[in-house]
Amino acid sequence: AAQYNSFLETKPVHDISELLENDITIHQGGNLVKPVRLDNGLYAFREGTGIDRVVLDCITSLRHGADLLWIETEKPNVAQIAEMVNKVRETIPDAKLVYNNSPSFNWTMKFREQVLEEWTAKGKDVSAYPTDGQSLMAESLDDTELAQEADRLIQSFQSDAARDAGIFHHLITLPTYHETALGVDTLSEGYFGDEAMLAYVKGVQRTEIRRQMNVVKHQEMAGTTMGDHHKEYFAGENALLAGGKDNTMSQF
Repeated sequence: AAQYNSFLETKPVHDISELLENDITIHQGGNLVKPVRLDNGLYAFREGTGIDRVVLDCITSLRHGADLLWIETEKPNVAQIAEMVNKVRETIPDAKLVYNNSPSFNWTMKFREQVLEEWTAKGKDVSAYPTDGQSLMAESLDDTELAQEADRLIQSFQSDAARDAGIFHHLITLPTYHETALGVDTLSEGYFGDEAMLAYVKGVQRTEIRRQMNVVKHQEMAGTTMGDHHKEYFAGENALLAGGKDNTMSQF
């Protein structure tokens, strides 16, 4: 607790009369100090203590029964993740990390920024590229050397992070949320536009069939075959079945 409290931003208390009713103080390093509180009531930590706090949390959790770590970062950067995990492994050599390849990151922008920063540090001419993140998102940059290098790093992110940062398991939170929203948006644009029903047939059903996806038989996926077996078991030839040769599902 003392080690964690050392990360707090504090103010010295010179005289007890400075304290208000119910103020909290800490005896720290031979001095009486008062933790700084944010407007929302939470305690403020000193700038630059983030990594040390994460490392301490990880080590403490592993020592008390955790088998995997979860660390959140503000960007998908292998070196940053590795810095924290390597510090944890100085104490817990077999520490394993679960990492969220989060849709909250703007992957395109962050990796283009990373490449631009690395090239600038190496003295490479980057005058052809914008310097602010949103401008780096421009579709006109997609075929440039910078964009291609950024995409290469995105493609190798999982293997690089597993090798260099000890990531044991990669996951994406909410991928289906975003995929569903994109699919509905794309389908609606075509269906209520010039393509009409062709937008669904070409963009969805035909693709399902050619990829041999079971979901194209949505009746079966919803349980009609199982339901028919249940009916036949109890009613035999008198069972009113949902399936059979006349069912539209037989078209697939």
